[in-house]
Amino acid sequence: MHFNRKKIDSLDHLYKINLINSISGFKSANLIGTRSLTGVTNVAVFSSVTHYGSAPPILGFVLRPTTVVRNTYDNIKETGLFTINHIYKGIIEDAHHTSAKYTSEISEFDKTLLEESYLNDFYAPFVKGSPVKMAMKYLEEYHIKANGTILLLGEVLDLYVEDILVEEDGFVNLEKGNIAAINGLDGYVTPKLYSRLAYQRPK
Repeated sequence: MHFNRKKIDSLDHLYKINLINSISGFKSANLIGTRSLTGVTNVAVFSSVTHYGSAPPILGFVLRPTTVVRNTYDNIKETGLFTINHIYKGIIEDAHHTSAKYTSEISEFDKTLLEESYLNDFYAPFVKGSPVKMAMKYLEEYHIKANGTILLLGEVLDLYVEDILVEEDGFVNLEKGNIAAINGLDGYVTPKLYSRLAYQRPK
C-alpha cells in the first residue's frame, strides 16, 4: 500500500490516527503516577517514554497540547515529582483504562484494580507490582511548535527493579517480567528477547 501525503490527509480520522500511531514501531508501555498538592493521585498510560541520557539518568515523554486539562502535567508542574512504572501482562486492561478522561478530583487508582505504593517517602505514587519503577524529578520541557505537544524531561532519582530482571552486566531483561509494549494506540504485546549482540566496531 502507498499513502502519499494527500492521501494521508484525506483518510478517515480514526483510520489515520491508527495508521500513523502504528508506523513508528513498538513503543514503551508505562504508567506515570502523580499526586496533586491537595493529595489527589493520578495515574495515566503513556507510550512515549524514551531514554535521553545516562549521566545524569534522564527520561522524557510527550504530552498532548494543554488546551484541555492534563492532570499528569498539572501535577508535575505543581510538585516537580512523578513516577514511571512499567506495564506488565497482568495489568494491561486496567492500565489501558487510565487513558479515560477523568476530572482532577477522581483518581484512576479508584476506578481500576491498580494499587498505589509509596517507597522511601517519595511524594508521588508508584504502581504496586510493577517490576520496574522509577522516582522522577522534573527537569525541563520543550514546546513542539509543529503540533503544540510538550516534551517533558525528568531525572531518575530512584530506580527499583525486580532482582530476577537484572543480568550480571546490568542489562534489564524485560521479558522476564512480562513487560508490555504498545503497538499503535491500543495494541499491547509482551515481546520476547531474540538476542543480545556484541558492541560493534568497524571491520
